[in-house]
Amino acid sequence: MSDRADWQPLRDELRRWTAAGRKAKFWFRDDDAIEPTPALDRLLSLSDRFDVPMALAVIPGPTGEPLAERLASQSRVTVTVHGWTHQNYAPDETKKQELGLHRPQAIVLDELHRGFDKLKALYPSQFLPMLVPPWNRIDDALLPELSPFGYRAVSVFGLAKQAPITLVNTHIDIMNWHGVRGGLPHAGLIGRLVEELKNRFDGNDEPIGVMTHHLVHDDVAWGFVEALFEETAGHAAIEWRPVGNFLS
Repeated sequence: MSDRADWQPLRDELRRWTAAGRKAKFWFRDDDAIEPTPALDRLLSLSDRFDVPMALAVIPGPTGEPLAERLASQSRVTVTVHGWTHQNYAPDETKKQELGLHRPQAIVLDELHRGFDKLKALYPSQFLPMLVPPWNRIDDALLPELSPFGYRAVSVFGLAKQAPITLVNTHIDIMNWHGVRGGLPHAGLIGRLVEELKNRFDGNDEPIGVMTHHLVHDDVAWGFVEALFEETAGHAAIEWRPVGNFLS
């Protein structure tokens, strides 16, 4: 492990967990996979190098056999449903959303049904019946309609609330979507990680989800993922788990 000084707050918090004989549950989600790319290769190599399981949110509409063939040998990868085409249907002045009520509900649900079936067929051993809504947004009215199609969980962003379906959320987004569209500064992300760990130490049992977007990573983003894995993989106080472990 290197002597990265900016990671010291995380090391200190993990030392507290180790002293208490406790382990924090982590999981990793990367969004927007469609086809094999050098960026995806880079992400998968990090998964292999540090033995970290990953959930890939695959966009069903445009994806196909090439990605399935690329992932077939990746035993640490779980495939989840990322909407249908990741298309925005919300008005210009509002937040982007594919899974809202801007279209007839029956059309939205039909797309989610088709996406489920397509990815389940492409990934017979790696598919997990979890929906990752594009932009982490889905209208609440759709949630009760998902389980009849076979969905067992939804993953959005933030601490999970009560819902008619299991929520396995992410809590750390490494990207700066409103600035340079690269990775956020590491110090702030480390601070967020420590906040989430303190929340869990005080009683919240929710697994901590880290979210990335491999197609738009810059050097800052890639550097954070590698440093995070180097600091945490194999640590006595951390368990990187496959997301399927958290489905009830």
